[in-house]
Amino acid sequence: MHRDSLGTAVEIKPGQVNWMTAGKGIVHSERTPDYLRHTDKVLHGLQIWVAMPKELEQSEPSFFHADEQELPTWENDGVAYKLIAGQAFGRKSPVPVYSPLFLVELKSKSRQTVKIGSELFGEVGMYILEGAIRSEGERFEPKRILVAKERALCEFEMEENTAVYIFGGEPFPEERFIYWNFVASDKELIEEAKRKWLAQTFPKIEGEKGFVPLPAF
Repeated sequence: MHRDSLGTAVEIKPGQVNWMTAGKGIVHSERTPDYLRHTDKVLHGLQIWVAMPKELEQSEPSFFHADEQELPTWENDGVAYKLIAGQAFGRKSPVPVYSPLFLVELKSKSRQTVKIGSELFGEVGMYILEGAIRSEGERFEPKRILVAKERALCEFEMEENTAVYIFGGEPFPEERFIYWNFVASDKELIEEAKRKWLAQTFPKIEGEKGFVPLPAF
């Protein structure tokens, strides 16, 4: 079982996007179906958590599912783009968001130079899924996250068969605090979530009997 106090999460799997808003608190379970547990398989997924604006931190939890064909996709100079969430490049994703942000997938089969700083805003991060990129004389390989404080720095070269995810947006004015899966702008909200978790007063998941202890950091 997994529980997140505040924020929204986007889970990207082949052919689909699941967007969960934790709000004031949600418990969810992720299990492999019985018929798949005894076979060899490969699963690729990417999960990103986004903090909620202060005024929406205690909103009701919700879930949104989008099939791949519902997302804006296009190609430019040999690079395939997919806008997963938010707004960018003059396009808007159907996935609901609660602050100015963007999450974009870029894929290229050939070596390409990408200049997209003028299309983005706020702070920008990049996750390299496969392949490699080159920027400012350095080469970065998969499973790396690069962060740029200025969107204008988003100029890089994608090597052959490279896939990256660009994400970012306007930063919040308030500080955020994190403890395990609990994120909030107020430390007391986190303390209350810890108490509820220990008391096991969050809603139960049907069929789940286990309990994940609260980590002692």
